[in-house]
Amino acid sequence: MLPSCLAAVTGDESPLGLPRVRAAVVVLVDGLGAAALRARSGHARTLAGALTKGATATAVFPSTTAAALTTLATGALPGEHGLVGYSVLDRDQGRVVNQLSGWDDGMDPATWQPLPTVFERAAAIGVPSFAIGEPRFADSGFTAAVLRGAEYVPHKPVPDRFDAARAILDRLERGILYVYVAELDKVAHKSGWESPEWTERLEVLDAAVAKLAASLRPDEGMLVTADHGILDVPQEAHLKIDTAPELLVGVRLVAGEPRCLQLHLEAGVDPAAMLERWREAEGARAWVASRDEVIESGWFGPVVTDAARSRMGDIFVAARKRVVYDDPRTASAQSQAMIGQHGSLSEEELTVPLLRFGRFAR
Repeated sequence: MLPSCLAAVTGDESPLGLPRVRAAVVVLVDGLGAAALRARSGHARTLAGALTKGATATAVFPSTTAAALTTLATGALPGEHGLVGYSVLDRDQGRVVNQLSGWDDGMDPATWQPLPTVFERAAAIGVPSFAIGEPRFADSGFTAAVLRGAEYVPHKPVPDRFDAARAILDRLERGILYVYVAELDKVAHKSGWESPEWTERLEVLDAAVAKLAASLRPDEGMLVTADHGILDVPQEAHLKIDTAPELLVGVRLVAGEPRCLQLHLEAGVDPAAMLERWREAEGARAWVASRDEVIESGWFGPVVTDAARSRMGDIFVAARKRVVYDDPRTASAQSQAMIGQHGSLSEEELTVPLLRFGRFAR
């Protein structure tokens, strides 16, 4: 989507077929699945009104923020950019690292995610770009990995972010803007997307989108999309993997996320035997596949680099029923209490809106 917006600004052919514009805005709403938006359409008249037949896109695998936002920012799939999960193996240091908040001196954003971002490509040809988000994300390692090349503009309340976008558009000759909204995903994890709190956040977002959309000039276009969808998983469907110790014998590290475990095996463990053990236990509730099977099936895209492969688990356990796999040995109580979940391959998790406004809607 961002490569298409840059092409629309420069007058090149756009992969999405976008018309030429002076400025383009991409709004990324974390966790806003198409199914959830349809279910709450009466609380989001502007967003739901643009959710016409075909106004959807498919998220990446795993359906998680770290992988999806990096794809958005680079135009490459996770097998190429290397952020292949919420948490992944740092093989050089023998540890599992959180791709959103676990950055430290042992992870250089420029080498961990080496591909040029769309913002860097824009800067190289004289097109300015801006990333508008919460102040707490301004200096994070993840921001450095995926938003480098853009000027980061921090604003806390959601309406202020959209007002900032309008102000930047007013002074730009041309450019691309990226607006990130994390609030719906945050409240969904805590209370579920079916909660009143989630609906309240959706109403605030819809009003902000409506205001900016109404202000767009004939040479300005806006796309609204999401990194993944979400589904609510009740506590009784939270499966504690430490209650089945036989499944963990030979497992050195557990990475990924509760709806898509990535198991790293100890040296000398027979991966085929471990794969069969997990399939027998969880095959009715999850897709259980080896790393080679996942790569060959194209889940991570047609290109998988050596760096990406080294971070992947030996075995993937991707939930297909409405369950999650918690690891009480390492997961916090807050994490285990989460209701809204994502990461796997269900339609609710993978299908996201792709809504067009302004010049892009014509």
